[in-house]
Amino acid sequence: MTALTEEFIRFAVDAQVIRFGEFVTKAGRTSPYFFNAGLFNDGANLGKVANFYAQTLLDSGIAFDMLFGPAYKGITLASATAVALANKGRNVPFAYNRKEAKDHGEGGTIVGAKLAGRIVIIDDVISAGTSVRESVELIRAAGAEPAAVLIALDRMERVGADDALSANSAVQEVSRSYGIPVIAIANLNDLFACLSAENADARLSQFKDAVANYRQKYGVL
Repeated sequence: MTALTEEFIRFAVDAQVIRFGEFVTKAGRTSPYFFNAGLFNDGANLGKVANFYAQTLLDSGIAFDMLFGPAYKGITLASATAVALANKGRNVPFAYNRKEAKDHGEGGTIVGAKLAGRIVIIDDVISAGTSVRESVELIRAAGAEPAAVLIALDRMERVGADDALSANSAVQEVSRSYGIPVIAIANLNDLFACLSAENADARLSQFKDAVANYRQKYGVL
């Protein structure tokens, strides 16, 4: 785990974007933790998380020309990341999509810069991969190239029903299906390492066993 990743996890916990307890996920699983990027909901926290996205992207070495944010959470994240990149000396255009096409004004489903070149898709997490699929289709239809997907947290969970779990996670399925890398600021292994550290806050380390059991049941190897 890099220092940047550890700093991000501590920041997300402090901002209560990562919470521990019992939560029912979109897949119907009872999870001991929950990640809600919608709680990066003030200027200071949005600016901070954008810096994590921007630095992670730059550190990845991925070649890219612009950013794309799928509706809805990806819109804010891509926009803020573009600002953070510009502050780091890398000024790139960005765009996002509407859920429904607009039939007046500029029209269409794409807002912002014209889709062109190598594009990084920015979102919070990948669950079913629906927003990524739609983004890839929009980008390729415009004659551009999806270069990578950048997310905040890789839950590293196998997809499927409990009695028919896939060997792969949603992130792995996306990467394999579209032939593009998925970059995460942090993943479940990183989160577990923070909970298991000798200097871990006792308020957090109490959830270590619950997260370990969840990872054992649903996690990818």
